[in-house]
Amino acid sequence: MRRQLSVVAAVAIAAATVSLPMTVADAAPTHPATAVQAAATTVPQWYLALGDSLAAGYQPGKGDNPTGGYVGGALQMLKLQNPNITATNLGCSGEDTKTFTNGTKCDGGDPAKSQLTRAVTFLKAHAKTKGVVTFDLGANDIDGCVAGGAIDMKCLQSGLGDVAKNLPTILQKLHAAAPNAKIVVLNYYNPFLAVYLTGTQGQQTAKQSELLATLFNGSIASAAATINAPVADIAKAFLSNADTPMVSTSFGKLPTNVARICTWTWMCTKQNIHPTDAGYTLMWWTLAPYLKS
Repeated sequence: MRRQLSVVAAVAIAAATVSLPMTVADAAPTHPATAVQAAATTVPQWYLALGDSLAAGYQPGKGDNPTGGYVGGALQMLKLQNPNITATNLGCSGEDTKTFTNGTKCDGGDPAKSQLTRAVTFLKAHAKTKGVVTFDLGANDIDGCVAGGAIDMKCLQSGLGDVAKNLPTILQKLHAAAPNAKIVVLNYYNPFLAVYLTGTQGQQTAKQSELLATLFNGSIASAAATINAPVADIAKAFLSNADTPMVSTSFGKLPTNVARICTWTWMCTKQNIHPTDAGYTLMWWTLAPYLKS
C-alpha cells in the first residue's frame, strides 16, 4: 500500500478528531492476523478486486490507488496465508451496476472490455486454482439522489431498482466463471448522514437516510445470498444506524453515526464520500475475517 495505516494509527486519527465510544479494534469481530490462518495446501493463489472507487482506492486530490485503500489492506492479510499471492484490481471510479456490464463508464462503451467481461475472463482462466474475489458495487446507482439537503425519492427508487435487478445477475456470472472461488461482497457505510450538519432539515434527511441505506444494503445482501457469498458489514463497522449517544466533535455535538462519517470519510470537510486512510483501514479490518481459507 502507498500509505498503509496500522490499527493503532487508525485509532489515533479517530481520537484526534472525535471521541467515540467504540474504536476500530472494537468494531472488528476478530483479529485479522488470527482470522487468516490456514493450511499451506489450501491457501489462495490469487486475489481479484472488483467494484467502484472504493475498490480502486480513490482519495480526493490523489485519484485512484489500486494497491491502496481497503484492497491494499486485504492483500496484506492474504499474504499472511501466501506471501506469493498475486493481486489484480479491476475496480474503477464511478462504476455502477449498469456500466459494470456495458463498459460505458470505464471501458469506452465496449461491453467486450467491461469490468464484468474482464473479470469473467480472469476467473475462467484461474478457475482451477484457489482464489479470493472482493466486490463492492451499487453506491453510484444512488449517489446522486441526495442534493440540497433533501432526498430525491424518484431518483432513489430508480437506483434501488437497478441495484436489485443487476447485482444478482452480475454476481451469478462471476460465480459461474469460477465456482470454487471465494467471493466476498462488501456493503456500504452511509455518507448521506453528513447532511446532518446543514441544519434542521438536514437532520431530518440524515435520519431518513438511515432507513434508505438499510434498504440499499438489504438489496446487496439479497444479491449476495443468490450465490451464498458472505457480506462484510461495513455499515455496521461504521455504526451507520447508531444515532445515539451524542458525542463531542470539532463540529459540535453529533450523533455517533454522523461523527463516524465525519471521522472516517471526507464528507464533512471536503463533501467527498470516500474514506480517509483510517476509514479504509476500518474497511479492510472488517473484511479480513472473511479472507481466511
